[in-house]
Parts: sequence; structure tokens; C-alpha cells
Amino acid sequence: MAKSLFQKVWEAHTVRQLANGQTQLLIGTHLIHEVTSPQAFGMLRDLKLKVAMPHRTFATVDHIVPTDQFAEPYADPLAQAMMNALRQNCAEFGITFFERSTGKQGIVHIVGPEQGITQPGTTIACGDSHTSTHGAFGAIAFGIGTTQIRDVLATQTMALGALKVRRIEVNGKLRPGVYAKDIILHIIRTLGVNGGTGFAYEYAGEAFDRMSMEERMTVCNMSIEGGARVGYVNPDETTFAYLKGRPYAPKGAEWDAAVARWKSFASDPGCHYDDVVKIDAATIEPTVTWGINPGQAIGVGECIPTPESAASADEKASIVEALEYMKFAPGAPIKGTKIDVAFLGSCTNGRLSDFEEVARYVKGRKVAKGIKAIAVPGSQIVALQCEKLGIDKILAEAGFEWRAAGCSMCLAMNPDKLVGDQVSASSSNRNFKGRQGSPTGRTILMSPLMVAAAALTGHVADAREVFHVSN
Repeated sequence: MAKSLFQKVWEAHTVRQLANGQTQLLIGTHLIHEVTSPQAFGMLRDLKLKVAMPHRTFATVDHIVPTDQFAEPYADPLAQAMMNALRQNCAEFGITFFERSTGKQGIVHIVGPEQGITQPGTTIACGDSHTSTHGAFGAIAFGIGTTQIRDVLATQTMALGALKVRRIEVNGKLRPGVYAKDIILHIIRTLGVNGGTGFAYEYAGEAFDRMSMEERMTVCNMSIEGGARVGYVNPDETTFAYLKGRPYAPKGAEWDAAVARWKSFASDPGCHYDDVVKIDAATIEPTVTWGINPGQAIGVGECIPTPESAASADEKASIVEALEYMKFAPGAPIKGTKIDVAFLGSCTNGRLSDFEEVARYVKGRKVAKGIKAIAVPGSQIVALQCEKLGIDKILAEAGFEWRAAGCSMCLAMNPDKLVGDQVSASSSNRNFKGRQGSPTGRTILMSPLMVAAAALTGHVADAREVFHVSN
């Protein structure tokens, strides 16, 4: 019988069916960081339990690390306490810890792939909602809560209900200046922030076939913003080429066997999907958010919705709430909206290719007067790659602050925060109220090149016009 990748991976990792209808699922790889793991380790100690399979658990520090300070102790005593706790827990339980002194530290969803830990056909769990990123490799990857982190540490399994599978095909050719970030914002806008509830999203079609792994990671990363628990792309030669030679990837004869196994997990032709959505790539334009959730997005050439345009009372209330918070005028063009801060980075768009694309266009240009612009590589390895290519200097000369690796202003559990009601052009993944550190701060999500265009002009701008993008 033809099966989807989700079904194959799920069945391969099923330990047993539970009386409540859930599945006890073996977790192939467990990723942890400093924010959601301390309580889980405390529970282990209370129960006098050990970590069942420490070799399957990998840790890094990302949310709380200051990106403008390397030396400890950190100015924030809570951040230092979290760092100390993770360091102690990893040492006590024998867990590999990519801390800053290793040169391999970074955002957990960037470190896993670049180390070759993230592999096709596996189950991956992490106490972070954006764990769906790893699905780009043909893995079933999902975020979990602290009690589930405890369960995985103690048993290497967890209880989970099966999901339906929606295949989202994006066919045709993208227009110049349209990127993976625009695709996922368009998908979320189309299907809604709750459209994926109960689903795993399988991304497919010509647009995904042409994508690099970093682009696929951008899309899978924001599956959770569309309500899906999981988002994945079937593994192919692009996947295998990315993984080959990475530290934790199989070597020699084991590599050939692994590739054959990974190929077998790809969805079979003719397999069943609970839903299929088809999107014409040519209809997507650079997309930005105007409201307080990622589904409140429009093309850069469109106008902000009016309450009267709502299809339901609930949607009308949502528009009114968003407009009041964002202080935007209904019906006004989004293009030209003034910004105060430009943020390049996050687990969505903090990889080498993101910075390469921005550097390609901003070289020799300057950030607009009065705009605070920061560029934060997603890992120490990304930072090193950028620095070897001189990207850090190009961005610094343009007026961006080049920072150390971390989550930074994506969620502001560190010193990088908006002030007052500042407006941020951000390459991150969430535009919730207060997300970037100020309870009244306002976030507009967009692709890295769109962030660069906003930084250089001082307002939301069409990067295609600012940079004369033609390819």
C-alpha cells in the first residue's frame, strides 16, 4: 500500500498504541536548550531517574545569550543562571553541549542541521515550537513542553496523537525578488493561522524541488505559525548533498546504506492525503505582515485590510484589534510604512544564504539615518562563514551592527529588545503583541532582502524596486 513519509516515519517509530488512542513514539533525536529544559532535569532528579539515551540528546544555548557580550558572567543574572544550569545538567547526565566555547553554538534549529544531526526518516523533538524546521530533511519534527521533555529524557519516548496530512504543492516559477519566506507567509495567509490544526504539512512541487536546504528550512520553520504541528519536504539529492561530510552524518559504506534508507521514506506516488492544496508560484509577491499574527499578511503592493472587508464577525474583530495595536490606518498602502528597527536573523532567516543575499544587494549602500539595524548570525559557524566571505564587513559598512550568534530580537529573552512602540522590519517568525521585547512594540515580518530594503529606505519598501532585482 502506498504511504506518505509521515505515515512511514510514524510507523517506524511506533512503540505501542496507548489506551487513550495516542501512540507511544520513539524519539530518534532530542534537542534541548537553556529555557525549557531546567525544570525537566529537576523532575528527573526528584524521580531519581537518569537520561535513558544521552547519546541521542544534544544541547545548545540560544534564547538568552547576549549577542553583544561573549564573556561571562552575563549582565542578566537570570541568563547566567540558565547557562550554568544547562552546563551542569549536560555534564551530570552525559549530554553533548554545543556551548559558546566550542565554536559550534547557535540557535538549536540551525545547529542540528549544520552538524548533520538532523537526518531524514527520523523523529525529532525539542522544547521549542519551531522544531518543525528539521522537517526540511524529511524528518517528523515537533516542539514539546517541559513535561514531555522530561518524558523523552527519561524514556526516549513520548505519547502523541496521529496527525492528518495535507500536501501543499507550489508549482511554477517564482518571480524575481520572491523568496522562501514569501512562500510560507503566503501559505499562512491563504490557509490561516489555525488552518493546519491537526495536520502535518507536506511541502512539494516544482518550487520546493528547486529550493536549497536552507530555503526549505525557512518554510518548514513557520509551519507552526500556520497551525500545523509538523511540516516536511521529502528527502532528495539536495538533502543528501547537504548532509554529506557533516560531523554527525554517516561515513563510508554507512553513508550509502543511509542514503538508500532515507530514499525509502519519501512519500510513495499515489499515497493518500487528507487534503491537497495547490498554489501557483507566479502569483506570490514579496509578502509582509500588517497585523499581530503571521496570517495577517499582504503583498507589498497591497493595502492594509479594512474591518468592512472581513468575511465574518470574528475576522472583523481580529482586524480591529490588530489595527488598534499596530496604529495603522485601514485601507492604507503597507508600502511606505515607517520603521525604526531592522532585524536580520532568527531560526527562520539567520543562515549563510540569507546574509549572502542581503550582502549582494546592500554592498556600497547605507542604512537610512535614524534606523537601528542589527544582523545576527544563527550560529557561530554561520558567523565564521560570513566573516570568511567578508559579509560582516559589507553589512557593517552599510550600517548594520554585526552581532554574535543567538536568537536575539526574535523573542527578546535577551538584551535585544524594541523600545516603546517602535516598528521593526524583521526576518523572524512571529509578530505577536510584545514579541520583540516591548509590550507595545510592533513587528512587520518579511524576507531578509525586504528587511534590507526597509533598513536602507527607512520604511516598508519593495526590494525589487530598491535593488532593481531581476533574477
